[in-house]
Amino acid sequence: MLWFVCLLNYADRQAIFSVFPVLKSQLRLSDVQLGYVASSFMWVYALAAPLAGLIGDRFQRKTIILGGLLFWSSITIATALSTTYWQLVAFRALEGLGEAFYFPASMSMLSAYHERDTRSRAMSWHQSSVYAGTILGGAAAGWLADVYGWRTGFCVFGAAGVALGLALFALLDEPEQPRTRNPEEAFNLREAWEAIFRAPMVLVLMAVFIGANFVAMIFLTWLPSYLTRAFGMSLSMAGLNATVYLQIASILGVLCGGILADRLALRHRAGRMLTQALGLFAGVPFLLASGWTLSVTGFIVAMTGFGFFKGIYDANIWASLHDVVPVVRRATAVGVMNSIGWLGGGVAPVAIAAASGRFGMRACLSATSVIYGLFGLVLTIGIMLYMRDHARREEFKPALMN
Repeated sequence: MLWFVCLLNYADRQAIFSVFPVLKSQLRLSDVQLGYVASSFMWVYALAAPLAGLIGDRFQRKTIILGGLLFWSSITIATALSTTYWQLVAFRALEGLGEAFYFPASMSMLSAYHERDTRSRAMSWHQSSVYAGTILGGAAAGWLADVYGWRTGFCVFGAAGVALGLALFALLDEPEQPRTRNPEEAFNLREAWEAIFRAPMVLVLMAVFIGANFVAMIFLTWLPSYLTRAFGMSLSMAGLNATVYLQIASILGVLCGGILADRLALRHRAGRMLTQALGLFAGVPFLLASGWTLSVTGFIVAMTGFGFFKGIYDANIWASLHDVVPVVRRATAVGVMNSIGWLGGGVAPVAIAAASGRFGMRACLSATSVIYGLFGLVLTIGIMLYMRDHARREEFKPALMN
């Protein structure tokens, strides 16, 4: 049931990018203005993430999940009614607010339902809906825009979310809620942040996550528009080609990255981080080729390669972080890192729009290879400085003891 909720979560957020060419023409918007439409979602999503985690630990998760689904689905329908630029920005921001409450509550619910022997499989199956939803949102919104107009996709996705939410109020069961903290066990925010950032490698991982998310947001936001301009694709074909190869390759990369990292982690404290560095460095040539290829076939190869090695990196984002923070602060660390990553990623749509006006979109897409290479180097230096054998015995002792 949660798989379908997450499917719509990502379909709703991806749909807008497939209709950027139409919005640009009908509302007479610049690329920078379109960039702010995308960034408004990301910035509000990031700012709401810490609060969403706090609420998810204190109230019924079923109500938060389904209430959020009904809220953001209603906003998706309202997006179809937009007639001005500022209405688009406002509705995207509100959608980011609604969707921010899904992941903290749903991950908590899955953990409550699945013990150690099935939890990873349950969460990996759930994660597949992220990629499926991205493909669905990009391809279906583009096709519906070509046939029925750009507003139709938002009505369809929004109505589907409302129907699913109402149905799941009767079908989705709330597992047993953990007991409420005693007053003397109240959460100490200052102590939590000190525990998280005690290990310098945490700062390195968060910085690298910002860079990787920045690149990912560029391609998710601007690829459909780029394909219509560079190759003359229709909205439906651009939406499909901008998502399907990258996302399917990412699924394969995630699976391979998880297996490789687990094996390397048995031999080296930084095994998961080394796997991430491999993903970043190996993705560089494909990113470089993405903007300069002159054929659709070359573009597909570039996106497939980038997607695969992006998955290698993505597979270990949270696992690497959990290697260097205390066990009792892992959820807090994930919330902080997710918020920071989305704040950084939210800059990407506007930055690439502004830069493309001067240098062109082809050059900007290829320039993302520099970002990947740079942050791969940052991660490698961090491993050399903070993940040596003696660091394992001394610096990370608090994390292991907890």
